[in-house]
Amino acid sequence: MNTQPITQWHPNGQRVQEALRASGSPARVIETIDPSPTAARAAEQLDIDVGQVANSLLFEADGQPLLVLASGAHRVDTARVATAIGARALRRPGPEFVRQHTGQPIGGVAPVGHPTPLRTIVDTALAQWSVVWAAGGHPKYVFATSFSELVRITKGTPLSVGASNDV
Repeated sequence: MNTQPITQWHPNGQRVQEALRASGSPARVIETIDPSPTAARAAEQLDIDVGQVANSLLFEADGQPLLVLASGAHRVDTARVATAIGARALRRPGPEFVRQHTGQPIGGVAPVGHPTPLRTIVDTALAQWSVVWAAGGHPKYVFATSFSELVRITKGTPLSVGASNDV
């Protein structure tokens, strides 16, 4: 595993760690040696299956932010998610929208630690793993948790989000 303890915290990572602590989560944010902007890169650094990576993907649903925590093993079926939440459409916004609503950069968006709580969907595919890994507010920060803990700390809605042609 290519990780190290954090010696000098980035403010985003501190906010995520504080949000985890405030929610009663035992998770600890750690630092990867190199940035992990993709699920494949995170899996490689953590020596885990790509499906164990909980990608934090911010979408715009009828003008409102929607955070989808999706398994790194597949793409999000935006039509399925839109139908499930009653939105006309789901689209991937630009980096300004992401930073405005999360306070974090693309490639490091965490499930928690945002300026205000976000409506969140948690991919049920993550439930097959006892441990899943999520970003910690910075491209080099991650933390280990579980599917049920992600649902609890985000007050998220479990939903199968994978595209039907994914394996």
